[in-house]
Amino acid sequence: MSSSASLLSFTFIAAVALVSTSGCASTPQGSSSGDSPAGGAGLAKVGQPAPEFTAEAVAGDGPKSLKEAAGKVVILDFWATFCDPCKKSFPAYQKIVDDNGGQVVVIGVSVDEPDNATKDQLIEFAKQTGAKFPIVWDKAGAIRGKLYEVPKMPTSYVIDKTGVVRHMHAGYEEGEDAKVAAEVKELLK
Repeated sequence: MSSSASLLSFTFIAAVALVSTSGCASTPQGSSSGDSPAGGAGLAKVGQPAPEFTAEAVAGDGPKSLKEAAGKVVILDFWATFCDPCKKSFPAYQKIVDDNGGQVVVIGVSVDEPDNATKDQLIEFAKQTGAKFPIVWDKAGAIRGKLYEVPKMPTSYVIDKTGVVRHMHAGYEEGEDAKVAAEVKELLK
């Protein structure tokens, strides 16, 4: 193997390792995390009202839009079937819902493109991860492309009872569930 081929191979392996530990790449590109506001005109920003959306309901029980979830703390989670960190976030978010007796709603927004996934695959992903919360499908990419910045999978927005975005998490790493649970607890006071 030539040195340039070795370098290319190493670069690819390093990129895969980075993505698998912190999140899956997605479009549109961005660099928001934690409490940083999302960038770009027309995109959701921390401290601003969360933009309403509509999407095809796929699975799960409970509100499938922000309007339906009014008065509750909402975790709006953008995810995809190809995303390994999403497999970890779903059970953690379900636990947050279960621990808070109907005061917290998770809405999982799939960003899978229809050419790459089926409705059955989305339903199976939810079953395998124990998610009972609502799953909707952003088939056309309008929610993530025009309303919310989704730099990588998963990206979650924590929205207060009045519908204002309070926190944004790009990626899902060890300990992320505890951060989100603490943010939710604070918003429930």
